[in-house]
Amino acid sequence: MNSTTKINWAILVSGWGRSALNTIEAFEKGKFKQSNIAVLIYEQEPCGAAEKAKEIGVETIRLVKKDFPNLISYQKKLIEELKKRNIDYIFMLAYKYLIKDEMLAAFPNRILNVHPSLFPSFLGTQTAIQDALDYGVKITGITTHIIDDKLDEGIILCQEPIKIKKDDTFETLYPKFAKKGKKVISKTIKKIENNII
Repeated sequence: MNSTTKINWAILVSGWGRSALNTIEAFEKGKFKQSNIAVLIYEQEPCGAAEKAKEIGVETIRLVKKDFPNLISYQKKLIEELKKRNIDYIFMLAYKYLIKDEMLAAFPNRILNVHPSLFPSFLGTQTAIQDALDYGVKITGITTHIIDDKLDEGIILCQEPIKIKKDDTFETLYPKFAKKGKKVISKTIKKIENNII
């Protein structure tokens, strides 16, 4: 990719969007020289990430899955909106829907996800942080990966380990994920910018 062409990103978020908000703030501070956040697609309101995006002039689209008859029709609309904006890469930051084949085919090896565990541990779960605590592991962490047609698999991009202390609970562990998540997402975007995947 030459230096004049920026990577066009879309961010997908289902909830309030803490990770997405952090990423948009990093973009606003000029941390990603080769990237442009073209659109944030969100569902829940209020959405902190959408509010921040609007504030700095990043386009936002609200798409609510229950407004569509099924996941496939919802994702067809998603593909249409992303294609309209010439999106290069999609980052799912706490996005809860499984990506179906049609969308995988529309953006092959260009859809990224962040998962709160060190692959290959605690996959295919919405409760990976609590699962790690319950299992008694000493180290957990965060993984970013390019998704494929299997849940929580695909090409690992970046990983950040997080130590679990003896007296850690979900409440004490979660802020560590918030802090490390910021770091791993930034590292992942820079890795794509440097084309070293």
